[in-house]
Amino acid sequence: MSDKPRRILVVEDDLAILTGLSMNLKFEGYEVLQAQDGRQGLARALDESPDLLVLDVMMPELNGFEVLKELRQRGRDTPVVVLSAKGAEMDKILGLNLGADDYVAKPFGLQELLARIKAVLRRRYPAAGQPPPLAFADVQVDMAAKTVTRGGKPVELTAQEFKLLAHFLAHPGRTFNREELLSAAWGYNYEGSARTVDNFMRQLRLKLEPDPEEPRHFLTIRGLGYRFER
Repeated sequence: MSDKPRRILVVEDDLAILTGLSMNLKFEGYEVLQAQDGRQGLARALDESPDLLVLDVMMPELNGFEVLKELRQRGRDTPVVVLSAKGAEMDKILGLNLGADDYVAKPFGLQELLARIKAVLRRRYPAAGQPPPLAFADVQVDMAAKTVTRGGKPVELTAQEFKLLAHFLAHPGRTFNREELLSAAWGYNYEGSARTVDNFMRQLRLKLEPDPEEPRHFLTIRGLGYRFER
């Protein structure tokens, strides 16, 4: 992210949510614009070109889907995170098909929403000189920030889990025995056992594989060790 703070437009008719979210975004260092109905939100989005919109769906004047559709029809590719009490799958699909970058159902956890906003901003505006996030399946790994998301949701990894993941990402397709993985993630002087690696591999599978019992990315190579495949 550049030195200049990103500008986020929050379009939300619930004053309590608008105020609370705006305060927390300012605390995180963002510049915040506000609108309390869809028509005002559309006008501010078009006139003031924010870096991201947080857009409620159920609003007077124009609903969030109408605002989003109008923005995209006018050629604006501003990142949009949709907020909605409509948590049904079809509503999420509609929002994403209209061009939303993420969709968060109400009631939402503040920290999760902030993490999703940061993830969308990182994807759209990668920091100068920093590599873009690495990806496989629905997993995004930001090596600089040491953060992981899956399907847009933050994934909590321990420091050692992240080191092991980073080692695999740096060497896709290469098979490592357990001793090599111990050295890579824990250091040459670590006196752990092969069982340590097995336990950590299981945690990576539980957190990052679509089906941990039938892994597609973190593979066991019988008699040799483990291999990562994108």
